[in-house]
This record gives sequence, structure tokens and C-alpha cells, in this order.
Amino acid sequence: AVRVFPRPVAGPLRPVVHPPTVRYNSKVRLGRGFTLEELKAAGVSKHVALSIGIAVDHRRTNKSDKSFKANVQRLKEYKSKLVLFPRDAKKPKASEATAEEQAKVAQITGDVLPIKERVSKLETIKLSTIDAKASAYTTLRKARSDARLVGIRKKRAEEKKNAPGAAK
Repeated sequence: AVRVFPRPVAGPLRPVVHPPTVRYNSKVRLGRGFTLEELKAAGVSKHVALSIGIAVDHRRTNKSDKSFKANVQRLKEYKSKLVLFPRDAKKPKASEATAEEQAKVAQITGDVLPIKERVSKLETIKLSTIDAKASAYTTLRKARSDARLVGIRKKRAEEKKNAPGAAK
């Protein structure tokens, strides 16, 4: 830990990804690195990302907009908490930390921004509010049948209206 100070002990920041295969893809885990698109959306270049402790994977692609936005948000949160030590202590840049800020810094010993567990909230309703007589299967079959026969029914109605013996 002393050797890598002030960097986090656990290594660079990694993205939250969904594993492949049906068995595991409902869970999330830490991936290898952020995509170049995620870095661009967060306003970080590839080389700067590597220098400030952000893992980069140029082969990974974004397939889900929801995951993309979550990882961009993760990068922005990391950037807001990041304290950059100046390369030259005599001439610190505007984005780098001052001597007082550097003194306050504590090294992160656990995971960098650990994954937050998602709590699935189930909606409960009383059984009395559900119509026991109605069948979901019957309702769907009726709707499907109506959608399929709409043209034929329209044609028959026009024929009936235009037929000569329709004046009864």
C-alpha cells in the first residue's frame, strides 16, 4: 500500500458489466475496462484515463444504453472525488491539488467505487382488486382475433350496407 500511495490499493477503476450467457447475465460484475465511447462521454481521453487510474478496454463495445449511461455516471463520480497530485510541486496546475488538500488525502484500501446492490421492489396489490372472472388468456385471444379479422368484418359491413335487399 505504501508503494502505490496515493493510488487505490485495489487497482484502477473498472466498469460495471453484465456477464455473458443466460445463467449469469441477470447479475453485474466489474469488467476489464471502460470503452472509448464511455471515456469520451465522460470527457476523459484514453491516455489521461490510464494515468489517473481508470482501466481502458479498447475491444469492449456498448450494447445497452442503460449500461453505457451507468458507466459514464461512474466515471463522472470518480472524477469528482479524484485528487490529482501535481507532477511539479513548485508549479501546480489549476486542476491539481494544493498542499493542504494533499495532506487530507487518505488512501482507498477497498474497491474503488464498489458496486451498489440493486434492491428490487415488488408491487403488492390486494386480491379483491383483481377480477377473478376475467381470464388473461381469453382476453388476449379475443384481442388477437379482433386484430386479425378487422379487414374482413369491414368488408362484410360495406357489402351488407350496399346490398339491394338491405332496406328491411
